[in-house]
Amino acid sequence: MAASGITLAYDSFGDEAAETILLIAGLGTQMIRWTNPFCRELETRGYRVVRFDNRDTGRSTHFTEHGAMDFATLASALAEGRRPELAYALDDMASDALGLLDALSIRRAHIVGRSMGGMIAQIMASEHPSRVLSVTSIMSATGNPGMPSAKPDAMTMMMRPAPDPVLDKAGFLDHGVAFARCIAGTAHPFDEEACRALLWEEVRRGRAPGGFGRQLAAMVVAGDRRLRLAAITAPTLVVHGTDDPLFPAACGEDTAASIPGAEIMLIAGMGHDLPPSLYRVIADAIERTARRSTISASGR
Repeated sequence: MAASGITLAYDSFGDEAAETILLIAGLGTQMIRWTNPFCRELETRGYRVVRFDNRDTGRSTHFTEHGAMDFATLASALAEGRRPELAYALDDMASDALGLLDALSIRRAHIVGRSMGGMIAQIMASEHPSRVLSVTSIMSATGNPGMPSAKPDAMTMMMRPAPDPVLDKAGFLDHGVAFARCIAGTAHPFDEEACRALLWEEVRRGRAPGGFGRQLAAMVVAGDRRLRLAAITAPTLVVHGTDDPLFPAACGEDTAASIPGAEIMLIAGMGHDLPPSLYRVIADAIERTARRSTISASGR
């Protein structure tokens, strides 16, 4: 599907005439991280569910002509107060999502984003309120520099280059599983077999060399969004795990505090992941938030 000047891969579940829930994936991951069973959970609640590959992932447009991000140069520019040259910004990724809605003739939608996708959802809700019925920000943050940092071991693993899956499939999968296990919570089972299958399916669908770094750079320079978030009027839910090693729980609390009327759902033992054992709980919460938009509209 052509959207905002690029091609975005997407698929859809449910009745096309129903209200839409748009699912936005996280850093360096593809739309299939919103698994079919999770999408079906939302579909059975009467919604059309749309998921898509962000730019620089999966089957959407890759920005390989911009090359890999030099993080030493990026860090130097930020330390000197300069804005580095980037392939794109989070605002561009928010425009992609809006362009997809336009291409699908969807005027307004419930926006659900995880991690980086939560940041994109926040931007959509703050800058384009007429397009957003409700927003759910999952395991995300505001860019507030005063928040706790990620755990060093998790950050180190995230930044360590993975082996080339073509040359070393086993090493690539072992690397991905180790990182997934590192960021998973303590209260829910970790399914290694399912993790390996998902990682390899992403390889099969298409990898964007350097895409992870270009997306990460867009996140790093996005800055503090709290003033922007104060303008959000859509019903908002913040979902966060108490065991998240990348964005500690304080980041979720900060997000909810920055959005007027936002509700927060802290999930004990959840990490920076979305285990199947929580699909129904989180789908229920998304539905409750979506229904708040209907009640709000009826009261006007």
